[in-house]
Amino acid sequence: MKFDKPATDNPIDRLQVVGQPRDRIDGARKVTGTARYAYEHHDVAANQAYGYVVGAGIAKGRIASIKLDAARKAPGVLAIVTAKEAGKLNKGKRNTARLLAGPEIEHYHQAVALVVAESFEQARAAASLVEIAYAPTKGTFDLKKVKDSGKKPEGDDPSLDDTNVGDFPGAFESAQVKLDQSYTTPDESHAMMEPHATLAAWEGERLTLWTSNQMVAWGVADMAATLGISKDNIRIMSPFIGGGFGGKLFLRSDVLLAALGARAAKRPVKVALQRPLMINNTTHRPATIQRIRIGATREGKITAIGHESWSGDLPGGGPEVAVQQTRLLYAGANRMTAMRLVELDLPEGNAMRAPGEAPGLMALEIAMDEMAEKLSLDPIAFRMLNDTQVDPEKPERPFSMRQLGECFRVGAERFGWSRRQARPGTMRDGHGLIGFGVAAAFRNNIVMKSGARVSLDSQGIVTVETDMTDIGTGSYTIIGQTAAEMLGVDLYKVVVRLGDSAFPVSAGSGGQWGGNSATAGVYAACVKLREAVAQKLGINSGEAVFEGGDVKAGNRSLPLASAAASGPLTAEDTIEYGDLDETHQQSTFGAHFVEVSVDTATAETRIRRMLAVCAAGRILNPKTARSQVIGAMTMGAGAALMEELAVDKRRGFFVNHDLAGYEVPVHADIPHQDVIFLDETDPMSSPMKAKGVGELGICGVGAAIANAIYNATGVRVRDYPITLDKLIRHMPDAA
Repeated sequence: MKFDKPATDNPIDRLQVVGQPRDRIDGARKVTGTARYAYEHHDVAANQAYGYVVGAGIAKGRIASIKLDAARKAPGVLAIVTAKEAGKLNKGKRNTARLLAGPEIEHYHQAVALVVAESFEQARAAASLVEIAYAPTKGTFDLKKVKDSGKKPEGDDPSLDDTNVGDFPGAFESAQVKLDQSYTTPDESHAMMEPHATLAAWEGERLTLWTSNQMVAWGVADMAATLGISKDNIRIMSPFIGGGFGGKLFLRSDVLLAALGARAAKRPVKVALQRPLMINNTTHRPATIQRIRIGATREGKITAIGHESWSGDLPGGGPEVAVQQTRLLYAGANRMTAMRLVELDLPEGNAMRAPGEAPGLMALEIAMDEMAEKLSLDPIAFRMLNDTQVDPEKPERPFSMRQLGECFRVGAERFGWSRRQARPGTMRDGHGLIGFGVAAAFRNNIVMKSGARVSLDSQGIVTVETDMTDIGTGSYTIIGQTAAEMLGVDLYKVVVRLGDSAFPVSAGSGGQWGGNSATAGVYAACVKLREAVAQKLGINSGEAVFEGGDVKAGNRSLPLASAAASGPLTAEDTIEYGDLDETHQQSTFGAHFVEVSVDTATAETRIRRMLAVCAAGRILNPKTARSQVIGAMTMGAGAALMEELAVDKRRGFFVNHDLAGYEVPVHADIPHQDVIFLDETDPMSSPMKAKGVGELGICGVGAAIANAIYNATGVRVRDYPITLDKLIRHMPDAA
């Protein structure tokens, strides 16, 4: 199905099942432990062995020698794989560093060996006997120190280009009121609960992988390229994923090493990355240094806005695209953005929940508050004064839907923004200084080609198959709701099968594109199945109404199941998009409100309440969408207050590479969270009239917290995370 015209009325608009706050259809399996994750497939392949990964002990250099004799003689050892034993390996296009190193080392904890044994404990013990001598070379690990060596990112992606509209330098220089500030965000880890894990089994030339992967088709393609075999000989299954946040978008070393280990041991092999390797061996969110300049009239109209960002990655990697939202969020005739990339020998930087917008808004939305204070304007009023309904770089290109102003209006009323005191440090509650903060949320709406297969059997059971994944987001449920709505059956009559490369290729889970795109693919397949059902029943498909388990047309009503009386009916289709996302800018918007308390004696910050108001198209399931947003808000709180990968700038690794040293917040740390979804449908987006919402909740929330801390204390911290040591030296007198 080609989606190249705005959606009109369709069966989804009935909202009998779609749009309702339904429980997760996989919920019972989750709470009873019968939803099996990658490492828990104990009975799908007989005689499983266990692999343990050895990570490099240097950040850059070469392996001078590697001695395996002692490890090979250890009890239970079946095989040891190094680059030498593996032979020629290619590199998938989505990997920056090689997944198995040797002799060259590109980053700390890069995998250099896999030890396979009868048990996990034997593999771990034998791995400790592998003797490696290194010849290290000098590496570069400090972004701030080498910032000036940054270069424009290479590649033909126009989103990486510098942008210039009007005369930014001249307009900024002549502006009546100016702000020029720098902000920093640290390296961050995905820190998902479930480790990167894989079970690999060979049957002749065919490789089957049970793994934790957000993008099944990408994984198949990159594994085929890495091993130099046909994609047809690889099957990936990833039905349940215990958190990904972008860290499982790409092929990682657990997948490759499990496959190599299984080939060497001639048995199925299971590999899970230990927590330090999850942090140093896989990807992370890169640190940024950002400079923001804003010029405005005395009345508050922005006349110049510029955003520059510096980040680092391994050679061949890419930048953290922290300036992207600044191109679209606020009006202003004279504008510029620029990104510079420096080469660092730290582990690979790549996508983490809301790449670009999450760290970019942490800076931009503080700058907007600072500018509002210079102008003596309320922070919301300043933002609304510079709202726009068109792309600021291309005024002829309107937004398909933009309710940012309504997000602020509704949020301010619900939150009680009118009680905020403009002068910092004037609200108290016992030993705490109370502050209110606000920030805009923004994330582009991305649509992707997505396919599905839908079947109907003689019992009226509808089965949906697609390689779409569920990373805890509720994909099973919204896909089931879509099929139920389209075919007029109860949700319990729908069976959803996900995460198998044998199924039609979907959009996958990432970038906030999964829910909207994948359900649109199911919609397309259901349209075809409706036509097949109508034809089978002798009904005009244009007149057919599917509801209550029946198919109706005029005065005729036939059971849906009767269409499959002589055998199952199956339809398959893919949603493909035209240029509607080019003629109209498609984005999601929100407003974050935060109240904090900062202890007058210790400078400890406590979040008292949070509110997010979101405008993100049709909300397919308010219950699962709310879970997505409050989870994102909690992650944003971590980014604001505690999350930071500490870099050893001598040896080039992340020191706090476990969940004891890398602290993340949990919902219990925040007494009250609330989410409001504005009533919105966007016919430019998809037949579902939905947009993404999973990442919007993390966009801007860090700045809202920072702004609340400033409102509470009068202390402006521009270096995240805002830990108490950065506050306490500047706190007002406790008296």
